[in-house]
Amino acid sequence: MERLRPDDSVPGKIVPPDPVPPDTVPVVAAVIRRKDGAVLLARRPEGKRHGGLWEFPGGKVLEGESYREALRRELSEELSVEVTEAGEALFSARDPGLEYLIHFVGAEIRGEPVGREHAEVRWIPRHELLSLPMAPADQAFAAALAMLES
Repeated sequence: MERLRPDDSVPGKIVPPDPVPPDTVPVVAAVIRRKDGAVLLARRPEGKRHGGLWEFPGGKVLEGESYREALRRELSEELSVEVTEAGEALFSARDPGLEYLIHFVGAEIRGEPVGREHAEVRWIPRHELLSLPMAPADQAFAAALAMLES
């Protein structure tokens, strides 16, 4: 899959991501698919930014970390799983109004996910992704993914 982002000036158009500005906090989100095509999503706890909304699991990339290292650390902490594979960013989107730039990265895991920091963790069939209330950047990625797969 190509590295893509929506082009806000042309509805439905997708283009490669821009370089990361220096005042940006990078965040990595894991795009994990089962063999049946279902995608792993986590629902953010109430009381946090985007509370109650669904997201692709992940977190902030620490100084000096690669996306793969950040995914390994975050998914071990949040879901008690081991990241066995992580690719390049498939899509990048800014969290509206904040300094976070979220990079969606394809990943494979070992272990059954357990929600340690989320209200709920669930495997979602791809055709149901757009029906869930999602955090804004995650919604943008899910919409781009749906366009590419249709």
